[in-house]
Amino acid sequence: MAPGRIETRGASAGDARAYLGQAGEYLHAAQESLNVGNNNAAAGNAVVAGIAGADAIAAARLRAVWRGEHDQAPRHLETAGAEGKDAARHLRRLLPLKTRAQYDPVPVSAAAARAAVTAAERLVAISRAVVGQLGE
Repeated sequence: MAPGRIETRGASAGDARAYLGQAGEYLHAAQESLNVGNNNAAAGNAVVAGIAGADAIAAARLRAVWRGEHDQAPRHLETAGAEGKDAARHLRRLLPLKTRAQYDPVPVSAAAARAAVTAAERLVAISRAVVGQLGE
């Protein structure tokens, strides 16, 4: 990515709702995986739930979702107001687990999986509130 170049894609209120639906599905999968001790699946699904929740917020508030490197997504999210800044904190906790949970042979610990699910729950709750403000 060239310095200063913004890598986003336009998004609508309908997209925000769709991303929120995806976030809820992945969050549910993360919670269920955590309940049965599947820590890699819990952490991996929590990360994807967080990314989808972030996209829901960005679509709702900015009408644009991040399409560049994942590690830069929180900076974009921070421009979506106070809720975006709060959600970006949780996203920053989740993103470092993406590669570890999904590709690394070293298993994710139970504590890390629990922390990831908690961060995803908080981020998805913020996205539900933001998307809920869109009305019908």
